Amino acid sequence: MARFAQLKTRLAQPAGSLSGGEQQMVAIGRALMAQPRVLLLDEPSLGLAPQMVREVARLIREISRELQVTIVLVEQNARLALRLCRRAYVMEQGRIVLSGSGSELLQSPFVAEAYLGIR
Repeated sequence: MARFAQLKTRLAQPAGSLSGGEQQMVAIGRALMAQPRVLLLDEPSLGLAPQMVREVARLIREISRELQVTIVLVEQNARLALRLCRRAYVMEQGRIVLSGSGSELLQSPFVAEAYLGIR
């Protein structure tokens, strides 16, 4: 509960009745109870309001840094994913077409045009 303080007021509610962001926090918290060395997160920002996306991103950074958990992040929000990661892989049709650090790929003209909508 220390990591997910905003859930304290929702303890009596079923998880299915929580907001999308709160449900993500419950799912991440449940996974962390197993004390994993690797955590797979599949589209943690999907369908969330921008404020909640920022909160989930903060939690991902915190988990990686403080708990030293390796996180495998599958995310269609390319800008978010590249800002969060140390190492990134761009896949097209099941094949890796580009790899590098998140900051390198954020500056890539190919990534900017194909995934970030920047021309």
